[in-house]
Amino acid sequence: MPLKIAIFGQAPFGRDVTLRLAEAGHEIVGVHVPPDSGRPDPLAAAAEEQGWPLFRYKGYRRKGKAIAERVEEFLALGAELAVLPFTTVILPPEIVDAPVHRAVCFHPSLLPAFRGGAALAWQIMQGATESGISIFQPDEGVDTGPLYLQRGGVPIEPTDTMASLYFDKLYPMGVEGMVETVAAIDAGTARLEPQSSEGASFQGLVDDGVARLDFDRDAQALDRQIRGCDPSPGAWAELEGEPVRLFGCSLEAGEGSAGPAGRVLSVDESGLRLAVRGGLLRIQKVRRAAGKVAATDSGLAAGDQLG
Repeated sequence: MPLKIAIFGQAPFGRDVTLRLAEAGHEIVGVHVPPDSGRPDPLAAAAEEQGWPLFRYKGYRRKGKAIAERVEEFLALGAELAVLPFTTVILPPEIVDAPVHRAVCFHPSLLPAFRGGAALAWQIMQGATESGISIFQPDEGVDTGPLYLQRGGVPIEPTDTMASLYFDKLYPMGVEGMVETVAAIDAGTARLEPQSSEGASFQGLVDDGVARLDFDRDAQALDRQIRGCDPSPGAWAELEGEPVRLFGCSLEAGEGSAGPAGRVLSVDESGLRLAVRGGLLRIQKVRRAAGKVAATDSGLAAGDQLG
């Protein structure tokens, strides 16, 4: 029998999972999406188009009357399963444990490694060579709940950015995995396995402190940092006090450093060449105060020193 499903998510991934579940015959009894902070959210737009009840709250964990009312509002939906395809909010047990089938959540790493809200970035920055997806039942920890499904074997290439790893590789696998897991829960064939404690790790969010480049680090570490922060928040250094964010990085490890680390060696149609310890980095795009542009249009020139 089709399930009554409540969604907690956002972004294109949340939209695509929800539409696929509806196409499979499940009833979407409510869609919870954080308020817009910029462009309209694709999942919220889909909910409005489909006529699904839409709720726009920043969070659910603060104590008080408002949160109690949100829990009661959720319980009134009669959801048999909560689906968390792409969510940045932490839900209380009163919500995730309430449906008869509790909740199911997507995570873009091979748990228990790379728990936390910036798993994509940290996999690249820490030099992981393989990725995959995990679909699990949330508990009170952060990405610590038992696993419904896990698929690996996704190579992290030396050219991957956070965006390419997610959109080109893990996104389609994740949509299919979520739909398959919900179908198994509905059919009564889903099985849960506790996460192993071996290899467990947790990393925090990637903010500007993490994204700031330190030119005492070697070429490989800086290359990974720039690719792991691409497209957001953008790894950065300063030029005369101004933040300069770098995107589209490739490592020319065979080259010897031809200047002080952080020195711009050249800027041409092939990109910006940046001297670093043990090699050169080639940068395709730069974001300064005026916005993100091709390196040739960035105003940077040979001899500029980033630091």
